[in-house]
Amino acid sequence: MATTNDLKNGLVLNIDGQLWSVVNFQHVKPGKGGAFVRTTLKNVLSGKVVDKTFNAGVKVETANVDRREMTYLYYDGSDYVFMEPDTFDQVSVSPAVVGDAADFMLENSSVVVARHEGEPLYVELPASVELEIEHTDPGVQGDRSTGGTKPATLVTGAEVQVPLFVGTGEKVKVDPRDGRYLGRVNK
Repeated sequence: MATTNDLKNGLVLNIDGQLWSVVNFQHVKPGKGGAFVRTTLKNVLSGKVVDKTFNAGVKVETANVDRREMTYLYYDGSDYVFMEPDTFDQVSVSPAVVGDAADFMLENSSVVVARHEGEPLYVELPASVELEIEHTDPGVQGDRSTGGTKPATLVTGAEVQVPLFVGTGEKVKVDPRDGRYLGRVNK
């Protein structure tokens, strides 16, 4: 248990049996009335975002979320298998929990797996990943006033928009949260 004074970004709360992560919080002390804490909470499982207000000093139940860096090993047809590098323990995670992160994971890549009471909650990738382009059509200069983009398929099967000058076989840096092209990787 913690009070609203202990709230900070990233803290996971257990509210009505659901896990909510604190995205943003603000302590407010108006001239009239008691102080309160205005928060923005994100549901850990569904991703739903809500605003919730707590009175100052109220006790809130915190959840113990274990975030560990793990190595992605392989997809066995039904689950994704991750390994702890220290103990070599393997954990199977369902595709529903992995979600869109699967589009940007290569075997033997490092990811963060968050668990609560042994149950995997979500898989978090680094802010950028480097992947090779498996296929993209050649860029054709046309009638446009600014630089254009074209679709490219990565080795993981994900499709991203890249500038016209990027070709097949090149390594690119991609933001796995939204699939945005960040730049080419120098050899």
